[in-house]
Amino acid sequence: MKKTNALRKIWYNLSANQRFLIRRLYYFPSDFKDTITGKRHKYVAPRGYIYTGSPASSELYLKQGQQQVGLLKQYIDLKPEDQVLDIGSGVGRTAIALTDYLNEKGGYSGFDAVEEGVKWCNKTIGKDFSNFKFNYVPLDNDLYNKSDIKADDFVFQYEDEQFDKVFLFSVFTHMMVSEIENYLKEIKRVLKPGGMCFTTLFYYNKENENYIASMDNFNFPVAKDGYRLMSDKVKSANIAISELKLDAMILASGLTKVTTVDGFWKDKDKGKIEYQDILVLEKK
Repeated sequence: MKKTNALRKIWYNLSANQRFLIRRLYYFPSDFKDTITGKRHKYVAPRGYIYTGSPASSELYLKQGQQQVGLLKQYIDLKPEDQVLDIGSGVGRTAIALTDYLNEKGGYSGFDAVEEGVKWCNKTIGKDFSNFKFNYVPLDNDLYNKSDIKADDFVFQYEDEQFDKVFLFSVFTHMMVSEIENYLKEIKRVLKPGGMCFTTLFYYNKENENYIASMDNFNFPVAKDGYRLMSDKVKSANIAISELKLDAMILASGLTKVTTVDGFWKDKDKGKIEYQDILVLEKK
């Protein structure tokens, strides 16, 4: 545990650009081998460019996207004709899987704070699928990006009631409370009446707070008002929110909580379907 935490501390002390460079250098031999052996997939970015999801192989990356679409079908009744918004679209992990599911009546919009991820998606997925659009928004985030545009007052670049479904995979895990509060309100604005939102995040309660603060390898030792941080140096590294705080934020947004599903990150129950906790919301 001490070794893992020490390495994590060193990693978060690096700048975002340094972390991206190290990732690319580390995976360069594997990326080169994938290229010469024909193991690359046209829509999957090189391993060194993947900052969300597993860079282990194209096959695993594609499988993860398919699993995510399965969750969206199960929990928010995703339909082929839906208009969807992917917040934190990354390097297209969910979008790739959706190219086989959304039909010509459906549409995909995604935005991300990492420019190279958006560029990759537009020149690959967007090139082949005209109903898939990716936008770069240079939001300030100490894990990924330095900018004057702040997430806690950012207005989504979409019309009111534009989307049937909104989803965020491991996005609220890297945002501060005030930013999440703003995003919840914006999600409500862009959702159609009856529209639903699926998100993964980390939450805790009084019964397991001490455990998640000190568990091996992955923990949240920094206590704040209603939430805990993994690192005080890089506040967006990971955040866990108390259930009471989360419920208050949802209520203030005007959205309705439909369900929550505990992930196995905090109890080692590998029989559960997702590592992070699941939260499903609805606009009544």
